[in-house]
Amino acid sequence: MTKADLIENIYLKTGFSKKESDENVEMVFDLMKSNLENGEKIKIAGFGNFVVKEKATRRGRNPQTGEEIEICSRRILTFKPSQVLKSSINEE
Repeated sequence: MTKADLIENIYLKTGFSKKESDENVEMVFDLMKSNLENGEKIKIAGFGNFVVKEKATRRGRNPQTGEEIEICSRRILTFKPSQVLKSSINEE
């Protein structure tokens, strides 16, 4: 599913215009993005959690040359699905 598909489904199911549907989807994504940029956790009941985690600097190895390299610290985004979502996917 793409963002355009999401907008189309909202348009069909809610009766909002396509422009309003697009604005709503953009607003939700902007809110999620700004909260994640600030390091906040997003918890959506029945769906899952989005969390930003810090990864420390570590040593790695270039697989082509075998040379040791330093992998810089960075922030990563993780998603953990809720039990409700897991169950619905597995049809339990």
